[in-house]
Amino acid sequence: MEDYGDNDAGHEYGDGEEYGDNIMEEENYDAEDMMDAEGQDGETGGQEDPDQHTQGNIVTSGDASGAAARSTTVKGLKEKRIPNEKRTTTPYMTKYERARVLGTRALQISMNAPVLVDVEGETDPLQIAIKELREKKIPLVVRRYLPDGWYEDWTCEELL
Repeated sequence: MEDYGDNDAGHEYGDGEEYGDNIMEEENYDAEDMMDAEGQDGETGGQEDPDQHTQGNIVTSGDASGAAARSTTVKGLKEKRIPNEKRTTTPYMTKYERARVLGTRALQISMNAPVLVDVEGETDPLQIAIKELREKKIPLVVRRYLPDGWYEDWTCEELL
């Protein structure tokens, strides 16, 4: 291993002595321990929630990180909501919002979420999501963050 500065000619890659610090020892777990174990953040069994990045049925657009930096409390976020009658952004869905909504809904459909339209033998989740969007049946809300930290919520039924 002269490449690394130590002149140990007797050690090869298969010995594993120089890699001993990087090897993690396996621990024996019972099946009951795996079922009862909860992580510190409340996740169980190592399974990840597929919708953890979408808060409820809200799909964010705009600069969410900038808006989140301005107000970090739940009360602060709710106070920053613009009422529906005072919304200023356009009622048209952008191509980025459309892509995000279709991808989110297709993922939900692929994870066996209930389909809200007649599928007529269709099996592709993306095609089903496109059909739901065309019929304005997607149960998601698009959250548009404005530069000042306020946000507007638009349902997919409202957007054209």
